[in-house]
Amino acid sequence: MEFADLIKTPKLDGVFLHDPQPLQHANAATVGTLCITGHHLLLSARQENSQELWLLHKDIDCVEKKPSMSQNVVVGGIITLKCKDLRIISLEIKYAKEFFNVSSSLEALSAIQNAELLYPFFYRPMYSILEDGYTMFRPELEFAKLISGVGMGGVSSPNVANITICMPSTSTSTSSVGSIPHPLQNGYALDAAAALVGGIGSGATVLACEWRVTNINKDFSVCATYGATLIVPKAITDEQIVLSASFRDGGRFPVLSYRHDNGATLMRSSQPLSIQGIKRCRADEAILNLVLGRSKKGFIVDTWGKGKSNTETDLHYSQWKKVNRSIGNVSSPASILDSFAKLIEACNETGCSTDKWLSRLEGSGWLSLVLNSLNASCVVAQCLDQEGSPVLVHGAKGLDSTLIVTSLVQIILNPDCRTVRGLQALIEREWIQAGHPFASRHRYSCYTPHQTRNKTSGATFVLFLDCIYQLFTQFPCSFEFSTQLLILLFEHSYFSQYGTFLCDSERERHELNVHTRTTSLWSYLNRPDVLQTLLNPLYEPNANVIWPSVAPISLELWSELYLRWVIDQRSVTTVMSQVQELVTREKELRTQALKLRKQALELGQEVSALMNNADTA
Repeated sequence: MEFADLIKTPKLDGVFLHDPQPLQHANAATVGTLCITGHHLLLSARQENSQELWLLHKDIDCVEKKPSMSQNVVVGGIITLKCKDLRIISLEIKYAKEFFNVSSSLEALSAIQNAELLYPFFYRPMYSILEDGYTMFRPELEFAKLISGVGMGGVSSPNVANITICMPSTSTSTSSVGSIPHPLQNGYALDAAAALVGGIGSGATVLACEWRVTNINKDFSVCATYGATLIVPKAITDEQIVLSASFRDGGRFPVLSYRHDNGATLMRSSQPLSIQGIKRCRADEAILNLVLGRSKKGFIVDTWGKGKSNTETDLHYSQWKKVNRSIGNVSSPASILDSFAKLIEACNETGCSTDKWLSRLEGSGWLSLVLNSLNASCVVAQCLDQEGSPVLVHGAKGLDSTLIVTSLVQIILNPDCRTVRGLQALIEREWIQAGHPFASRHRYSCYTPHQTRNKTSGATFVLFLDCIYQLFTQFPCSFEFSTQLLILLFEHSYFSQYGTFLCDSERERHELNVHTRTTSLWSYLNRPDVLQTLLNPLYEPNANVIWPSVAPISLELWSELYLRWVIDQRSVTTVMSQVQELVTREKELRTQALKLRKQALELGQEVSALMNNADTA
């Protein structure tokens, strides 16, 4: 297929661009030239200070057509584009032929499903790549940091000793041992390959190797949604892994997600399969029993919903207590997207009364999903931090609500995940490498009619970002990044020039050679000039656990995202600029005060010396 076949009218003059939402200007209409390329929709009046449009086709969620009639004949019309970044814009076209040509072209171009035809495979950055984001968070390096307790991707904990990790061997019964030096230097990750072959420094304390890296899934035959490199208990053989995978939905057997400072481990998986005649799996039981270690009990947290999922039997998992913490009444991707759609519909309703608007907001159920997600995450975090017990989290297939909980737990417990690089590493590890199907979930968004969306569409990642926002509002000084980073992640997860969120799994990305044919979003975000715009001016490193309030009154609507095209956000930008200026001024005054104290001390010493000399004389 050629893009030219889908573009019936590549260029059209005299097109009116309307912004129907009351944002910044009372009359937000611009007349200009419309251009349609293979990946972008462009409209420019070629005048200074005029509104312009530069829109990726992938950003378009829904195309609505309203033809203009004259004597029962179409004479043009208005094309309304409802976008995945929540914007709604309209194009007014004067002539019928061009009206139908443009609308059909945009419908076809925005619905392209072949990943290789998407913009990331054509985009070439105009800047030099300082760091390759695709190698920045290699599984082996992240696993090593998980086991050692070193911060994942961000600032490391002080006085962390070198560690030993068992690397995959050619046999299933023995493992070769490679030593990994401290993987961070000045807050930046060293090259993973160098870290894996480095030697142990003199006098370093070597931690016991209880886990090993396995490549049993290198061809993605054991689990299609897991990555090629996984971490499992050292005593578990690859044969046992295969048996455990056959017992779990989609082959997602229990794997390590996080290791807390006290040694308690967090694992994730899918739920057991419901197969007649198969009541237990000894290999699966062996994995969980090994994770118990010295703990007398562990917890299995089900995020799917009571009576809606399969769970481990008490008889065969006697030391594991079952806890149900469902995210919603029907914890499925489609239902989460339905709730998100109702939320945005309420946010775009500007003409109703306050009471009606609040009723619609509550009726969407979105904030209840946020509350349930935070509540489930706090329960898991308490089991790890206060009980010191291992936890296994699963939902149905382990691709959605499970990942929300395991990710939020790490943000609550691990201060490194509250840094820019730490959050990037977390998303890589718990979402991208863990097989969250971004392509399927984000194929449609909140504006596509319910009956048109397929059942695999969802808004799970948006829910996760909203939960981070809630944590940010309660602990505004504990996050290195600002909410602007969360908004960028929201946008790029739906449409992007970068390949980070492409495809549904590592297997698909491997088949398309995404890592060599596209640019990583992390390579862009970690550029010093870009990174500076994403930092939180109020950030003060906080090594403590942050326990959020899960009372309904503690939640806030993320107006900076959901209402940014409805309510003018310039005041927020102004306030943040003022905060940045105040913080910068405070730092300057602190520096000046230190210099003055030093000068005062030196002058005091000179006076004392002169007085001593006078007394001696």
